[in-house]
Amino acid sequence: MRYQFHYELRGNREQPRILFCHGFMGSSQEFDEAISLLCEEFCCLGVDLPGHGKTKVLGGDECYTMPNTAHALKDLLEQLNFEPCFLVGYSMGGRLALYMTLHFPQCFSKVLLESASPGLKTQAEQLKRRQRDWQIAEKLETEDLLTFLSNWYNQPLFTSLKQHPNFEQIIKIRQQNNPLELAKSLRHMSTGCQPSLWESLQHNQVPLLLLVGDYDHKFKSINSEIVTRCTEAKLNVIADCGHNIHFENVNEFVKNVRDFF
Repeated sequence: MRYQFHYELRGNREQPRILFCHGFMGSSQEFDEAISLLCEEFCCLGVDLPGHGKTKVLGGDECYTMPNTAHALKDLLEQLNFEPCFLVGYSMGGRLALYMTLHFPQCFSKVLLESASPGLKTQAEQLKRRQRDWQIAEKLETEDLLTFLSNWYNQPLFTSLKQHPNFEQIIKIRQQNNPLELAKSLRHMSTGCQPSLWESLQHNQVPLLLLVGDYDHKFKSINSEIVTRCTEAKLNVIADCGHNIHFENVNEFVKNVRDFF
């Protein structure tokens, strides 16, 4: 076994099941507030993805790639007798969730993707992104983590998130990660490393709900294009939110989960 997954299971196993996949630098705690509002109606599984939280990777660097991570999560679902289930993925976890949906459609009855993408379309785009992400990974390996987090959240993508009164809570959760492990995740499962999923969207038969924040213009554009390529996809734009909807407006996020699932 090349993975020792740390996971948290909340709710009644007799209720409908949801697997939650967190974003980069997150953990199984990523959706805690949402899960606390959902766990009476659903059985909720949060997992620390490779390179994050308390999950241990016992194999080589290939264990951090999207295909291998996806297969390992599928194995975990089988071990827990958790499939078929619903699936929720945020940002990096949304890219992973889309990969799993397209490769293991029998495992998931419906899928909600928050601020996610199918990756990059061309090899040139992928190479450029990989070069950038390797530079960021080097900073993770050499900088103080708190300094790295401060710079990371200065990106325009997170402007509205930083204004949230509980933003410091996110920083505390992120600091529980090992920066050397985060660097491995970034080197092997970043947008530039993952297989492009754009051409596979037309074949998807699993109902998809795409959530993006109204302030998140880049991902509004990406997800609008997904809808044109995938007949099973529906897009909801959430007002007064940026990239991290489940934190910035947890009640609206939970409402979408309930209504869709």
